[in-house]
Amino acid sequence: MKTQESETFVFALGGLGEVGKNMYAIMHEEEIIIIDAGVMFPEDDLLGIDYVLADYTFLKQNEEKIKGLFITHGHEDHIGGIPYVLNHLNIPVIYAPKVASELIKNKLEDRGVSYNNIVIIDENMKPEFKYFKIEFFRTTHSIPDSYGISVMTPNGRVVTTGDFKFDLTPIGPMANLGKMARLGEEGVKLLMSDSTNALVPGFSTSESDVDEALSDIIRNCKGRIILATFASNIYRLIHIIETCRKNNRKIAAFGRSMINSIEIAKSCGLITDKSVFITSDEANKMKPENVCLLCTGSQGEPLAALSRIANGVDSNITLMPDDTVIFSSSPIPGNALSINRVINKLYLRGANVYTTSSERDIHTSGHAKQDELKLLLRLMKPEYFMPVHGEFRMLQEHAKLAQECGMAEDHTFVLKNGDMLALSKDGVRLAKSIPINDIYVDGKRIGDIGSSVIRDRKIMSTDGVLVVILNIDSTKRRLILDPNVTTRGFVVVNENQELISDIQNKVKSLTISELKKDNFNLTDLKNRIILELNGYIIESTGRRPIIMPMIFDNKTNE
Repeated sequence: MKTQESETFVFALGGLGEVGKNMYAIMHEEEIIIIDAGVMFPEDDLLGIDYVLADYTFLKQNEEKIKGLFITHGHEDHIGGIPYVLNHLNIPVIYAPKVASELIKNKLEDRGVSYNNIVIIDENMKPEFKYFKIEFFRTTHSIPDSYGISVMTPNGRVVTTGDFKFDLTPIGPMANLGKMARLGEEGVKLLMSDSTNALVPGFSTSESDVDEALSDIIRNCKGRIILATFASNIYRLIHIIETCRKNNRKIAAFGRSMINSIEIAKSCGLITDKSVFITSDEANKMKPENVCLLCTGSQGEPLAALSRIANGVDSNITLMPDDTVIFSSSPIPGNALSINRVINKLYLRGANVYTTSSERDIHTSGHAKQDELKLLLRLMKPEYFMPVHGEFRMLQEHAKLAQECGMAEDHTFVLKNGDMLALSKDGVRLAKSIPINDIYVDGKRIGDIGSSVIRDRKIMSTDGVLVVILNIDSTKRRLILDPNVTTRGFVVVNENQELISDIQNKVKSLTISELKKDNFNLTDLKNRIILELNGYIIESTGRRPIIMPMIFDNKTNE
């Protein structure tokens, strides 16, 4: 891409118009720095897809310019894509906070990716390149070691917040408000700010208030406690562990991500009392009032620990009538039905269930609400503003908040992935866009799952598959056996014999017709079967199954 030498380019490869797969880049002449490399979990319509990645094609085309990858914090939507990116891109160095670096190492080990140049960042570090000078400022989020990033470019300072909130009584260190204000005083050309809660009025509930509500429940509960929360919310885990210790409860952890988070918290010195932890066998032998089971599954995931317990299929834990189950979480959009199913099963088995409510806050978001977003805008005082990390309605509302804080409308940019901003001494303009397409991960397959495959999977999930098996002899131009027709997800063969018989007769007739042609070939036969059956089946049933002819040519040797 041809660029004006005086301009600096800022763009998102993921994270705009969506909540997930955050990946941003800043480019000036022959240098590019990348900020975050996350994944997004697929919507229900992406059948068979495990993860969605940001499109790093442009970075691959400009690989020699990449100077480093900078990580704001250790959540999946900011680090989950790193193993895949490293398999396709040469990243000279990764700068990451301590907790995030441990999580990244675990991911790389799980994926069999070898990489040994992760530099742990803190607020005192100031990496420098030819065109970029980097600073970090501490933020408050639901995971320790969260940072915003300031990038001084030849055309002014670019600041990205990462995920953040303002909590005046946090569990863990305070956000560095002084440094944010200092950056604002020195001048911020472009601010990129988290928009996840831009639609939510007010100020976030403090994590300390949540801890107080959880402490009350744990202190007053007489039976066994089963507590489900986000494994990545390490500050919440620390408080739960400390509260259980004070109330003479031992903790057994369930779920791989939960166990990994606890181990990382131990290795980083965030959890120091290891005597509070017990095994599931030990938990089963103790009095219920002395046990807390800390598990995954707060989003109703069918294979997570809490779902297995609710379904009565967990090999270690059987639900007891006097158990108290606590959901210290809020539903991620799209998960409400799954969570409600799990809650209903828990009630049916006699458990007491606590969820967050207007009377009792046992969860709070790690993302800033409207008043906090305005506070950040006042601290940073940016000349230009680009809301990030959110659906378009969130980005649009965040831009309006900036305008309420005195920013001109033409200084705010609600963009799509791939849109480029060009920074110059004179201001910021919208430059050309680069093409962006989501990258799908399906098991070990990465990037070769296109829209046509997803479309076929959707058809199969609703209208099924019809398979036609033919045995022919193309040398003698004859059909050896009558066609065999079988279906999956379309109709039950035994209950639709007339339809199946009609399909077999049609296939037989057109196969004999095609075999008589002088220019006969298998491709034309397959295409004709698909074309003619498709029209007939739609007319007969109103459905559109995937039609798959399987033709075996038993050529005669003469």
